[in-house]
Amino acid sequence: MTSRERIDRALNHREPDRVPVDFGATAVTGMHVKIVIALRKHFGLEGRVVKVHEPYQMLGLIEDDLQRALGLDVEGVFAAETLFGFRNEYWRPWRLDDGTEVLVSGHFKTTKDANGDTLIYPRGDPSVPPSGRLPKNGFFFDTIVRQPPLDEAGLDPADNLEEFGPISDADLDYFEAETKRAAATGRGVIATFGGTALGDIALVPAPFLKNPKGIRDIEEWYVSTLTRRPHLHKIFERQTEIARANLAKIAGRVGDRVQAVFICGTDFGTQSSTFCSAATFRSLYLPYYKKINDWIHDHTSWKTFKHSCGAVEPLIRPIIEAGFDILNPVQVSAAGMDAAKLKADYGADLVFWGGGVDTQKTLMFGTPAEVREEVLRRCDVFGKSGGFVFNAVHNIQANVPVGNVVAVFDALREYNANR
Repeated sequence: MTSRERIDRALNHREPDRVPVDFGATAVTGMHVKIVIALRKHFGLEGRVVKVHEPYQMLGLIEDDLQRALGLDVEGVFAAETLFGFRNEYWRPWRLDDGTEVLVSGHFKTTKDANGDTLIYPRGDPSVPPSGRLPKNGFFFDTIVRQPPLDEAGLDPADNLEEFGPISDADLDYFEAETKRAAATGRGVIATFGGTALGDIALVPAPFLKNPKGIRDIEEWYVSTLTRRPHLHKIFERQTEIARANLAKIAGRVGDRVQAVFICGTDFGTQSSTFCSAATFRSLYLPYYKKINDWIHDHTSWKTFKHSCGAVEPLIRPIIEAGFDILNPVQVSAAGMDAAKLKADYGADLVFWGGGVDTQKTLMFGTPAEVREEVLRRCDVFGKSGGFVFNAVHNIQANVPVGNVVAVFDALREYNANR
């Protein structure tokens, strides 16, 4: 099978010739740039400087030679702009605090504060307050909240809709070109078009806007899901209208080159529970996600991808009701997220894109033998009857032992060879 055929079978709950693998095709299935550098060295690949294509989490671009070495099956199409509001272009060298050289966009503008933290600016404009902070010797940026004082009587849904609007011709041209490039690789294609994530706390603070207005503090936003629910309904209703109109334009330009589309990364789970009840999800989020997913299913062949970390088992049935086809990252270490039970209860309705190895414990602190055992076990559980794309439980972080990362791919080859 080709990679594209393999992904197609997995997405349609038919068992492919081998377990398909994604690393690097979305902002939640990638690897820190330091891991990408280490893997290139391990496989003896050309010693090129690695690009940081997702600066918020400092994810490294996995280029074609490393994709082939790892046996990856999925090619990503990313939004036209990064989370800090600039395009990836005019690449230039930049160094991490430990001296590691990487490449960043020419619009990646930073300064250092008195503590040695790195501050980054929205749209690469140092004349406005910074929107992200990379702690000294840290590995990724934290959002800087820049919410102005709230005027309760003057809250306007339009303030939280500033970043949503009709898609530009330039972005349509970009998506058309990028999906053609991705499809030409022969791999499966997942795209992140943007504009469809309702209340994603990575997006609410708007690190891409120079002067965000409205409810932009993460804590305040969560409070608003209870205390200002009619206000959030107005935001979601209008955002959904805009998203559906934009999707119609995008679909007309990219067609069936795309197999799956990243809808949202709104997290609903902690390690031990959900952020909200199933009733709240059904009343506040489900109606709008269903409108987005229904439009996609009525007008395209795309499958829809929902990311949520944590113990979300109580929300999985409502997530399915909302029309989602894919769940990621499948945090099997969280409460109630036993792999075998998830597959038995929801495997007929959901594709599990992730859950292949625990990044918090096994991958970071285990031995290569323990990594191997976990990968083989998860493939055996999730891989039956299709409906599984292998990925770790979220991005592989900077300080994971490279030997453990290599053990993941060795175990995948072993599993697939013995099928």
